[in-house]
Amino acid sequence: MSQIYARIVATGSALPDRVVSNLDLEKLVDTSDEWIRSRTGIRERHIVAEGQTTGDLAFLAAQRALEAAGVKASELDLIVLGTTTPDIVFPSTACLVQERLGANGCAAFDVNAACSGFMYGLGIADKFIRSGQSKKVLVIGAETLTRMVDWTERETCVLFGDGAGAVVLEAANDPGIYATCLHADGSYKHLLYAPVGVSVGFNDEPNHGVRIHMSGREVFKVAVKTLDALVGETLAAAGMQESQIDWLIPHQANLRIIEATAKRLNMPMERVVVTVDQHANTSSGSVPLALDYAVRSGKVQRGQNLLLEAFGGGFTWASALLRY
Repeated sequence: MSQIYARIVATGSALPDRVVSNLDLEKLVDTSDEWIRSRTGIRERHIVAEGQTTGDLAFLAAQRALEAAGVKASELDLIVLGTTTPDIVFPSTACLVQERLGANGCAAFDVNAACSGFMYGLGIADKFIRSGQSKKVLVIGAETLTRMVDWTERETCVLFGDGAGAVVLEAANDPGIYATCLHADGSYKHLLYAPVGVSVGFNDEPNHGVRIHMSGREVFKVAVKTLDALVGETLAAAGMQESQIDWLIPHQANLRIIEATAKRLNMPMERVVVTVDQHANTSSGSVPLALDYAVRSGKVQRGQNLLLEAFGGGFTWASALLRY
C-alpha cells in the first residue's frame, strides 16, 4: 500500500484595508521610523476596521484558498484555525467560518499556540490526512492582535498587525509534507503573555487588561537559539540536507531573527520570503500570509521544497518541511 501524503494544493490570504505606517505611529507614541525599521524591519502594518473580526479575515482567506484549489467547502473533512484572538469565547471561530463557508458537518476547531497556531494546525492536518481520516482539509491562521495592543507602550505597539492566511490540503500519493515538528515549553510564559482571561478574570485597566506583555530582548535570544535547533531537527526528520531547501518561509516577527535562521541554513536572503516589512507580526497569520504572497507573486514554484517555521508565546515553536 502506497504512503499517503498531505499536499498543499492552494493558498489564500486577507488583509484589512487600513495601512498604518511607522510615520503614523510617530504621531501616537515616542518612537521613530528609523528606530522601528533598524530593530525589527517593519515599515507598516494593516489594522482591522471597527467591527471587523478575526473570523471576517479568516473567511476571506479561506474563500480565496478554496477558489484557487477548485474545492467546494462542502467537500472539506476538517477545518483547523490557529488564532489567539477568536471572535467570541464559543463557538470556536473555526465553527463560525465553517458556517459562512457552507462546510457544515465536518470537524472544525481552533488551535491556540500563539504565533505557532497555523503551524500547529498544519501538523494536525498532516496527521489527519496521513491516517486516512481526512482527504481535504482547510488550515487557517488568522489574528486581530491590534485589539490587544496598548497604543501607549512604544516597545510593543509598533510590532503587530492584523491578517489571515489559509491553505487547502489534499491526500496525495506524492509528497507533500515530508515532516512536521511541534514543541512547547510553558516555563517561558512570563516572557510573552496576556495576563487576563475568562477563568483568571479581567481587571480595570483599559480594554479590561487585554494587552500583550513582552520582554523583547529575552524573547529574541530564546527564539534565535530555539529556531536554530528546530532547523536541524526538521531536516533530520525529513531525511534532507540544507542544500535541498529552495525557500525559507519563516514567522514574520523580526527581520533579525529571520536573518539568523537563514544564516543557520547557509541560505541567501534572496531565497527567504520576507513580508514583515509590510505586515508586521500577524502572529498565526504570518506564515500563511507569507506563503500566499510567495505563491501568487510567482516566487514559489511547484516542485520546490519549502521550510516553514514559527515561534510564539508559550513558548511554542513548530515547523514543516514540504514540497509545494
